Amino acid sequence: MQIETPPTEKPYEKAEGERRGLVLVNTGDGKGKSTAAFGLALRAHGRGKAVKIYQFMKVPSARFGEHRMFEQLGLPLEGLGDGFSWKSRDLEHSAQLAREGWARARDTILAGAHFLVVLDEITYPLVYGWLPLDEVLQTLRERPSQVHVVLTGRRCPEEIIAVADTVTEMRLVKHAFQAGIPAQRGIED
Repeated sequence: MQIETPPTEKPYEKAEGERRGLVLVNTGDGKGKSTAAFGLALRAHGRGKAVKIYQFMKVPSARFGEHRMFEQLGLPLEGLGDGFSWKSRDLEHSAQLAREGWARARDTILAGAHFLVVLDEITYPLVYGWLPLDEVLQTLRERPSQVHVVLTGRRCPEEIIAVADTVTEMRLVKHAFQAGIPAQRGIED
């Protein structure tokens, strides 16, 4: 590790542009995409902003840690799917659930009543061809100017990255699973 001298002057100039809703993408093979989106949701909720979270791959009855906490906080989270594809008994049904869920999420975004809308794991139904990419792009472009949207998942389409304001790629450096350590409640759920 190299020791650094802390900066004594601000290392950037204050932005002069307008404040407006942003499109943020958390993608990549590393851990933390949904976790980062949930952190933004908590930050916005803590400021009294209206937030809605849609999880495209989770079942509506899911009870992971985030579901339990968001319920206690009164932060709405909605599972739209039937689990990851390898757990599905009927992929056409999974695709239909994704399309129905997207219709709800699209309506929420376009209504403009929410400060932040999280589209957790939306990249999977996109890359599986279950959702029309052009419609998602159109919604992002036509959303009300005050609405922020966060999209998460691996392999985010380049077209979405191109329209996004902020893109973070989580890069896998090392993961406990690679060492044979199973997922742990409170860390991976």
